[in-house]
Amino acid sequence: MIVLSGARIDGVRAMAFRIPTDRPEADGTISWDSTTLVLVEVSGGGRIGLGYTYASASLVGLIKGKLASVVTGLDALHPPAVYAAMMSSVRNLGQKGLAATAISALDSAIHDLKARLLHLPLFVLLGGLRDSVPIYGSGGFTSCSNEELCQQLAGWVARDGCAFVKMKVGSNPAEDPERVRLARAAIGQRAALFVDANGAYGVRQALQQASLFAEQEVAWFEEPVSSDDLAGLHDVRRRAPVGMDIAAGEYSYTIDDVRGMLQARAVDVQQADVTRCGGITAFLRIAALCEAFHVDLSGHCAPALHLHVACAAARLRHLEWFHDHVRIEHMLFDGAPVPAAGRIRPDPSRPGNGLTFKHKDAARYAVSEAA
Repeated sequence: MIVLSGARIDGVRAMAFRIPTDRPEADGTISWDSTTLVLVEVSGGGRIGLGYTYASASLVGLIKGKLASVVTGLDALHPPAVYAAMMSSVRNLGQKGLAATAISALDSAIHDLKARLLHLPLFVLLGGLRDSVPIYGSGGFTSCSNEELCQQLAGWVARDGCAFVKMKVGSNPAEDPERVRLARAAIGQRAALFVDANGAYGVRQALQQASLFAEQEVAWFEEPVSSDDLAGLHDVRRRAPVGMDIAAGEYSYTIDDVRGMLQARAVDVQQADVTRCGGITAFLRIAALCEAFHVDLSGHCAPALHLHVACAAARLRHLEWFHDHVRIEHMLFDGAPVPAAGRIRPDPSRPGNGLTFKHKDAARYAVSEAA
């Protein structure tokens, strides 16, 4: 029997898990050796919905405390109303950063709960525009050797059929052009090559590098300068080589962040991350903004969580098949998508987001909320 009303949220659980990387990793600005996943489970109407974010274990207290008190008793069939209540509740805490990631995980869990209550795949409930989405292989960390870099990028093309692959640059700018040349040689003309500086360059240096990268037909230059520098991003975009898209937006924590980036004409492709931007409610609103500005949207990381909303988002270009998150999602979730011919697709036979968390497998990675 399909529940049509009165599906009140009656419980919120949150847990954090720190998973070591399979090797040391670095980009143009930081290095890391583990990734923390914060899982949220929301119950109501006899069902449980799940969401998650990649952030800090400190979120657990905020989710189980303040945010749980806000959402408990609200109707899971009306996620936008629950989202509005959560955003209002953190006004004095600050709606960006950690609060935004906590709300993102809860909002995604509530959408999943609604779909499970209605016995529908989430992409159908959201009004899917497509039944699959293209992915781009992403990793190529600056900590990789040249051989490791080439093997990883070539593997995404040959094994997964990716039509696009991305590597990190910026740790050693003088070495970047040669690494890009090697990457192009490894994939040949079988795929488009993307680079991501994570804001490591200044405007002049970014333009110099863009000119060199263009020799290897780099089609996408992500965060050539800091995403906080909208004027700098606009300048790089205006002067970048023809055929090279400028992308940014993964650190957009609110819809207003995205609006500001689009109004500044700072990007050719707007990025958004459902684990940071406010969850599925906000991601769909960001997609509408992108449509209004005639700018394509690309989902950042967490491909298993993005999959269903990406099927419903207008002007969606692709999703990031990020090495760390792909590894974690296949380790800890049943139902994580598997690529075929460079695309992933939701399973229409599974309700909600199609994911089931492997609590037993994850137990050894559990951390306290104060960690």
